[in-house]
Amino acid sequence: MPSRRAFLKQNTLLAASVRAACAAPFVVTSARAAPAAPVAETANGKLRGRTEDGIHVFRGVPYGADTSGKNRFMPPRKPASWQGTRDALEWGHVAPQALPSGNYDYTRAVQWATQPGGRGEDCLVLNVWTPGLKDGGKRAVLFSIHGGGYTSGTSHNPVFDGRALARRGNVVVVTVNHRLGALGYLHLGELAPEFAASGVVGLMDLVGALQWVRYNIANFGGDPGKVLIFGQSGGGSKVCHLMAMPSAKGLFHRAAAQSGAALRSGTRENAARSAERLIAQLGIPKSRFRDLQEAPYEMIIGAQGATGAQFGPLVDGAVVPRDPFEPDAPSVSADVPLMAGSNLHDSGLNRTDFSIDDAAAQEQLKATLGVDAARIWSAYREAAPKASAAQLLARISSDRGIRATTRTLIGRKAALGRAPAFLYLLTWPAPFMGGRYGSVHGTDVPLIFHNPELWPLTAGSAENGVVADRMADAFIAFAKNGTPGTRELSWPAYDQGMKPTMIFDLQSGIKNDPDRDLLSRLPQNSMGRGGGL
Repeated sequence: MPSRRAFLKQNTLLAASVRAACAAPFVVTSARAAPAAPVAETANGKLRGRTEDGIHVFRGVPYGADTSGKNRFMPPRKPASWQGTRDALEWGHVAPQALPSGNYDYTRAVQWATQPGGRGEDCLVLNVWTPGLKDGGKRAVLFSIHGGGYTSGTSHNPVFDGRALARRGNVVVVTVNHRLGALGYLHLGELAPEFAASGVVGLMDLVGALQWVRYNIANFGGDPGKVLIFGQSGGGSKVCHLMAMPSAKGLFHRAAAQSGAALRSGTRENAARSAERLIAQLGIPKSRFRDLQEAPYEMIIGAQGATGAQFGPLVDGAVVPRDPFEPDAPSVSADVPLMAGSNLHDSGLNRTDFSIDDAAAQEQLKATLGVDAARIWSAYREAAPKASAAQLLARISSDRGIRATTRTLIGRKAALGRAPAFLYLLTWPAPFMGGRYGSVHGTDVPLIFHNPELWPLTAGSAENGVVADRMADAFIAFAKNGTPGTRELSWPAYDQGMKPTMIFDLQSGIKNDPDRDLLSRLPQNSMGRGGGL
């Protein structure tokens, strides 16, 4: 009987022979050979991507170093260079964050819990979709900033797949992850000068990603002189902040805020109180606050939720020297065209009372608005006789909030008189659950990315492609030309007299000062700080 060692050796050789035999046809038969993987040059080394449906895709590309340990709460550092060719085939880390909460159906509709790549502090990564590599294409670059307020979200959500948009517009699409919550916005500057920027490092990450684009995107077929930054909800708020940041000047050339207009930022006083509450929640004496750099990030995220404190950027006087659009539009981005808009039923994302009737809805409205509730309700009901009571409540709340803020934002940009501003309103209702949510928060995202079937919110409709064509083409045109007008849709710049507004629906087109009478009836309730998804 052969020895165990001889037996293992014999089977190892046999397995090797089988592997070689199986591999041989792919080596010698060119007709069956897999296409060569795309390789791109960057300042840090070569990257190997993957070609998907004719588009070259690079995932998990580092634009910054790991943010854990001594790098926590500190400005982003450049990534280390590497030898050889690095794979860029898988998603990188998602920024540490709590699981989404709130309305389960809506969370399901926008796949907010879908976060491939795992969570970790080595999260300064971006993803690139491009039709060509180092081909002199000088394609416009669409740089997407995800929503989720300042505490959640990821660019890895399926809706942000850039293949369809890159192919449709012959453009380069970039999506980015960055620090969130307390790890990105915990203001410790009152405790030690070396932490002066800790309350804004999440925004500094975005500047670092835009710098990566400037120095590398030409190798991906893009034009570093034609970059559109755009984002929905919290992403739109980040866009507004970048427009007021001197460190971001010249790194982008058009900007768009979707249901996320932000007029103001946080204050040092509120940020300092939030930091104190988090430190106290962890049981760390203030004199030992540097221990936060060693604590497991899970504890910090848990304490963040337990305190109920808000974590987002502040006017620190240096990185963010002023409020984004208060009292006027920032001069540092005066030459950058701006497009902004909202959805008709934006604020309905957390509603669950879809069977509410008009009488009960009026009582809710009265508790919010007071004695004018009946008059306002009557006017809105006359304007939308087929809408559900829940949709009318969402519309009124949206008109008072994000729509009003967006109009103010665009008006202030137009008043600056240096670059055009463009206003839109999406009224097409998302088909999810029989359309009960209407044109709710997030309906625009899959349409702009030309991915209506990749999100349950907009999937399964024979009409979604029509609206997706219009919105995607407008954003592509804006990225390329600085104006969102297309062959199908003429779109004049905003002015305070006519207030031209693009209405996106099955029949899209410009309306001057739409819903003027309705909006004039409403008391305003806009904080102008952005947020949400």
